[in-house]
Amino acid sequence: MGDQILDTWDVHNRINLYLLDAIGQGELTSQLSSKGRNVAEQFAHMHNVRLMWLQQAGPELMEGLAKIENEQAADNELLTKSLESSARAIRQLLGKAIESSKIKGFKGPATTFLGYLISHESHHRGQIVLALKQSGHPLDKKVAYGIWEWGVR
Repeated sequence: MGDQILDTWDVHNRINLYLLDAIGQGELTSQLSSKGRNVAEQFAHMHNVRLMWLQQAGPELMEGLAKIENEQAADNELLTKSLESSARAIRQLLGKAIESSKIKGFKGPATTFLGYLISHESHHRGQIVLALKQSGHPLDKKVAYGIWEWGVR
C-alpha cells in the first residue's frame, strides 16, 4: 500500500509538470478575470504550500528548497525545478508518514494528507486552466484531456 501512495503522489506531480510544460512563458502572467494570482503565481503557491508543510512536519527535508516570491514566479524553468524538488521532499515526508502513521501538524494518516495535498493542488490547476481560458489562451484539447490521463503520466 505504501508504494501505491507514493506512486499516486508521483503521478499527481507529473500532471502538474505536464500542465506547466504546456504553458508558454508569455502565458504565465495570464490571470483570472476576477483577479487574484496569475498562472505563474498559482504554481509558485503550490510549491510554497509544500514548503510550509515540510517546514512544519519535516524541516530536515528543506535542504536546497526555497520559497518562490511572486516577483520570481514568471520563470518556467524555476517553477519546474522547484516543483520537482519540493515533490521529491514531499514524497520523502509521505514515506516517513506511511511508516509512522503521523504527519506533524496534520490530523490524520498519510493517506488523508495525500488527499489534502492533491485536492489543494488540483483546485489551483483548475484556476490555472480557467485563467488561461479567460485570458484568451485556452489549453490545447490534447493537454486539457491529458491532465486526466493518470494511467499514462
